Amino acid sequence: MNFFLSIFGWIFGLIWRVLWRLCAVTAALVILAAAISGLTMPPLEDLYDGRVRGSVTLLDDSGEVYAWRGDQFGGMVSAETVSPHLKNAIVATEDKRFYRHLGVSPRGIASAIRINLREGRGPLSGNGGSTITQQTAKLLCFGQSYDPTVWDSEAAYEADCRASTLARKAREAIYAVGMEMRYTKDDILTLYMNRAYLGEGTRGFEAASQRYFGKSAANVTPAEAAMLAGLLKAPTRYAPTNNLQRSRDRASVIVRLMEDQGYLSHAAAEDAIANPAQLSQKAQEQSGGYFADWIMSSAPDFLTSKTTADVMLTTTLDQRIQSAAEEAVKWVFEEKVREGSNAQAAVVVMSADGAVRAMVGGRDVTGGGVFNRATQALRQTGSSFKPFVYATALELGYHYNDVVDDAPLTIDIPGSGPWSPENYDHQFRGPVTLEEALMKSLNIPAVRVATEVGLENVRKIASDFGIQSDLAAGPALALGASESTLVEMVGAYAGILNGGSSVTPYGLKEVRLQGDAEPLMGSDGGIGERVIREEAARELIYMMRQVVTQGTGGRAGLADREIAGKTGTTQAARDAWFVGFSADYVAGVWMGYDDNTPLTGVTGSGLPAEIFHEVMTRVHDGLPVHELPMLHPAPEPARNLPGAPSQGSGQRLDNVIERALKDIFGLN
Repeated sequence: MNFFLSIFGWIFGLIWRVLWRLCAVTAALVILAAAISGLTMPPLEDLYDGRVRGSVTLLDDSGEVYAWRGDQFGGMVSAETVSPHLKNAIVATEDKRFYRHLGVSPRGIASAIRINLREGRGPLSGNGGSTITQQTAKLLCFGQSYDPTVWDSEAAYEADCRASTLARKAREAIYAVGMEMRYTKDDILTLYMNRAYLGEGTRGFEAASQRYFGKSAANVTPAEAAMLAGLLKAPTRYAPTNNLQRSRDRASVIVRLMEDQGYLSHAAAEDAIANPAQLSQKAQEQSGGYFADWIMSSAPDFLTSKTTADVMLTTTLDQRIQSAAEEAVKWVFEEKVREGSNAQAAVVVMSADGAVRAMVGGRDVTGGGVFNRATQALRQTGSSFKPFVYATALELGYHYNDVVDDAPLTIDIPGSGPWSPENYDHQFRGPVTLEEALMKSLNIPAVRVATEVGLENVRKIASDFGIQSDLAAGPALALGASESTLVEMVGAYAGILNGGSSVTPYGLKEVRLQGDAEPLMGSDGGIGERVIREEAARELIYMMRQVVTQGTGGRAGLADREIAGKTGTTQAARDAWFVGFSADYVAGVWMGYDDNTPLTGVTGSGLPAEIFHEVMTRVHDGLPVHELPMLHPAPEPARNLPGAPSQGSGQRLDNVIERALKDIFGLN
């Protein structure tokens, strides 16, 4: 028996001697590798901001921040300058033995492996047992910078840095020990706090604190510190802008950890749980929604989505008007639209010079990163196109009280055969003035006017006013058979309001790099060339004013100020429009279904006009009243028309055309 025990003892001793020497050699090699790694690490200040992408900060018309894009870095913070509550919350949550280990915690790794195996995962899947030092090593990607020749994308680079293979874990441990040799504990914690991703595009705790609470990380309360530390586990899931209650629940867990580890008294912990962190007003608002997405898509990529610098974009957005538009759309859909309807709406509010002040791209008014119906949806314009028909006539010398026949009309269209337009009520009114034809949105007079003045002239006027879509070639052009976007239509109406000059709608005023005084570029929009005479524009505004006071746009009117505009409804009511203006702002509303399903019981004179009314009521609240820049005709006695009853005070259109040709070409 003793013989066997001695043999076993000898074998065990041999194994032990081999193992401890092997462990000693391994440890020496790890220490040597860690020391070499530590010696090659750069100075601490070179590592704070490790973003591959830059940030884009969007400012409104008054210079206030309203949206962020890209990776935000709020500035360097240190373990000494942040709130002690934040420092304690991070350590309590991520690595309670941070100040006692040498970069790697064998106890933490063993505990993580045990939890993973117990929950049916692989030993390295799920909990990693990583210390703050190891997590910082991964954030630094072990000193490797992003190289587009090695990785297909930044996402692939970051995924590779976070991979949990045995080889990666070994490399992570060596690099972590090297960091402990090279930097102090507070240095490592400082790196961690500046490089961690914390949701909503924020990198570092200063950016996150500013984003969510509107204050510096140096001033956060225990409740706010716990919410910020809670983001480390899953930044998107626990972002308070994504789900505030879930973020608060996570923060409560962290508050208890802080209490258990002696960082908070029981009373302070109870107070933090009873009074959870509140988001700042800006954090409660979405990150710019449709307007910010439009700006990002309209500016050069190298200054927006692909920027490597921190860029400041000053825009034309008026947050008061944006809120007014959003509130109006929400109110109408809640109060006027039947439950279960999938109808969509879009709104654009603009100044007369083309500066876009507000944009809603769908009934989900705070939406962003989705389809923007205000700028991307090409839809038939219907009768909202008719002002450009009459603008052409007025520019050629006709007047609001000139007369056109609302009588049966058939036009032979080459390749298509005869076409007979009809009014919406299938009635004929005989001789009517241009004013009445527009006011009642009569189709036959619009077609008759368009063909008489020349479809090419109508097409040119509309195009010059900014409708860039492929305009219809036939007489159906007069009835809005062509497609356009809402922002184009509002821009074209802005040209009417400003006296007849074209505008290019714009939302970007200035681009500059953060910290630079001189801008890189300015606005590329605004007022352009004159399209029609100011006198013609004033007369057209008068006619459009009658649409609201006596015609199809009655629901759009405001009690305290003048509104002019035009309704529009396309064939089978697939699209419904109201576009109009006060003396101060132009606004347009579109309603329809994304799949072109016909609207039920909705025309441009209905819900779109009501949305317009609600938007403009809120927009003008508290503003001084200004008159529209329109013609104010003196009352004239009615005159008999040649061969017609006394229906208007002007001349027949054919007589006017003859007169205009004589004036233009000098004919006798």
